[in-house]
Amino acid sequence: MNKARLSTRISTRINIDCAILACAAGLLAGCASAPPAALSTAAVAPYASKVELDGRLSVNYLRAGKQESISGKFAWRQSEARTDVTLASPLGQTIATIAVTPGAVTLKEGNNPPRTASDVDTLTAQVLGWPLPVSGLRDWLQGYAVAADGQRFAASPAQPKVTTRDGWELEFVSWQEGAAPPRPRRIDARRGATGDIENIDIRIVVDGAAAP
Repeated sequence: MNKARLSTRISTRINIDCAILACAAGLLAGCASAPPAALSTAAVAPYASKVELDGRLSVNYLRAGKQESISGKFAWRQSEARTDVTLASPLGQTIATIAVTPGAVTLKEGNNPPRTASDVDTLTAQVLGWPLPVSGLRDWLQGYAVAADGQRFAASPAQPKVTTRDGWELEFVSWQEGAAPPRPRRIDARRGATGDIENIDIRIVVDGAAAP
């Protein structure tokens, strides 16, 4: 093979390799510059007075310098004038029941006598050892909250965060698949020091409507 033909082949191969590299670089640049998919700005479904949901929760809190963790299931039954909450272990054994009616709250834990009070959040903190924000959950489970400025907040995938009037930092992390309007699936709630709790994180996952 003469030198001229060899030189031509080498030059052709170099040109092909350069073209491949240029194409690949173009594809990578295109991927890097592609804008992220826009999140839906559609607000959650209109508020419903009657709600029946089942889900799971995990709680992590710091009290007296000691980290505590709890996880389990919950059943939520809400009507216009009443809220019933059942807390259960991961295996389904009932841990506590809470009944909220106008002007009264009753909480029963295990075999202990029922406790009553006028404020549900205070009672849960006293009996359970950590504050379960039942009054807030009436809104949160449907994607609503009362913001720090007192305004009504309606979440959307594009606007998932809010700080509530009583200091909870909420993030609606994920949404029920295929739901339109959107409905919350996972809610993260955080709050700093309150009472003897130094900080608390609650993760709530809504598995869906209660089975009939």
